[in-house]
Amino acid sequence: MTEKELCQAAMDMLERSYCPYSRFPVGAALECSDGTVFTGCNIENAAYGATVCAERTAIFKAVSEGRRDFVRIAVAGRSADYCVPCGTCRQVMLEFAPGLEVLCVNGAGDYEKYTLPQLLPHSFTL
Repeated sequence: MTEKELCQAAMDMLERSYCPYSRFPVGAALECSDGTVFTGCNIENAAYGATVCAERTAIFKAVSEGRRDFVRIAVAGRSADYCVPCGTCRQVMLEFAPGLEVLCVNGAGDYEKYTLPQLLPHSFTL
């Protein structure tokens, strides 16, 4: 899968987002080493702590299916700014894939590419 195709898979998930509180849909597409892709969207809740980001939805779907061989993830939003993962998602990504490549996508479908160490320097690990 190309980077553009992975970004498009993340953008396709924007329609499935449940975000009545923030009104900020986010989609994610997580690629495994064999090309398998797991997608996710943000799912909000009136009790904000119960909200789950798109990135974690995709990662947890993959882990629940026995996968932990992640190579890159695309994270998409509709804004003019690039959609960058929150700190919690960055920490979850680090838990499962310290070398993960992160594609941050804006509403126009343009993206910037980062390594996880760039997004989470001086990270906490065991």
